[in-house]
Amino acid sequence: MADCGAETRITIPNNHGENLVGILHNAASSSLVIVCHGFRSSKERIPMLNLAAALGKDGHSAFRFDFAGNGESEGSFQYGNYYREVEDLRAIVLHFREHKYIITAIVGHSKGGNVVLLYASKYKDIHVVVNISGRFNLVRSMESRLGNNFIQRIKQDGYIDVKNKKGKIMYRVTEKSLMDRLSTITHLACLLIPQDSRVLTIHGSMDEIVPAEDALEFAKFISNHELCIIEGADHEYSSHQDVLTSLVLEFIKIHTDKDKDTFNQTIFGRVDKPIHSRF
Repeated sequence: MADCGAETRITIPNNHGENLVGILHNAASSSLVIVCHGFRSSKERIPMLNLAAALGKDGHSAFRFDFAGNGESEGSFQYGNYYREVEDLRAIVLHFREHKYIITAIVGHSKGGNVVLLYASKYKDIHVVVNISGRFNLVRSMESRLGNNFIQRIKQDGYIDVKNKKGKIMYRVTEKSLMDRLSTITHLACLLIPQDSRVLTIHGSMDEIVPAEDALEFAKFISNHELCIIEGADHEYSSHQDVLTSLVLEFIKIHTDKDKDTFNQTIFGRVDKPIHSRF
């Protein structure tokens, strides 16, 4: 292991032969938390940086990395790709297990939140999962992003180019990648998460990217679930980084401590109705 407090750049191949690039925040601990970024994002975004750094200070080694086609990692960006990113995460998990780390938790922001939940439903070998601002309804917002009649258009042309306000192409959506997203059924995956797992969903009440009601849907389908709504927080938790970090650290600490088996629920801000702990 590297020296305590060191940050080490590590490259790990996925099962497609693409190199995934990440930063290990080493706490001289074999306990490791993996932090996953969101859609068209990277390991350098503020939530990933702050969470990894805070975990390191709290005694957990942490690894933040770029999915294939994002940030510094190899590969081309693809719309959808949920289960392909699950396999990227799997490659990371296996790499660190080979190096004698114990993966204690997986944490994902936005699309990364979906990825860690899908991972938990498929591989069932990491039992502390934190979903930060994940999207439950994967169909919602697609029309605003892809335009009217997007399914008919993509079947006709084979792709849709998504442009910014200046008309510059940001990325291309192929029919295959669109069908990948549409065939990713969130509620079925949630039902497959093992009963002995512990799942925390955190969401901002003022999230302008993914509406907070999506967080309530996760609570309906994951039986071993805790929900925390941070009043006033946006999608990036711009003014709520400390609150976000403290929630994640507390949840991981309690559920990796064998002497404790409950999580004292904390709701910051408005509570429309009680959200009961189901541990």
